[in-house]
Amino acid sequence: MSSSFFTRLSYNIPRNSRGSLPVYTDIRNGGSKYTISIRNVQGKVNSLANDLKQSLFSHQTSRLKVQVIGQRHLVISGGRWKNDVINWLTSKGF
Repeated sequence: MSSSFFTRLSYNIPRNSRGSLPVYTDIRNGGSKYTISIRNVQGKVNSLANDLKQSLFSHQTSRLKVQVIGQRHLVISGGRWKNDVINWLTSKGF
């Protein structure tokens, strides 16, 4: 991929030490609360949250909740979208 592809994004998500994307699930309350965490985001986390809302979750905004935790973590709640998030990040070049 060209270097201009990476410079237009204002965030970066480096892979962890095992080569995987840092996308994790947390299931609580007997399976009724399902959250997805994206950890170690470098750059503008709010920009990543907006990109996810506009492109990946544009049709499900009523039940989607995206929170920025601290300066480097993003938490998505309201559905089981871990594989969708990983596929979207992979398509973006991460």
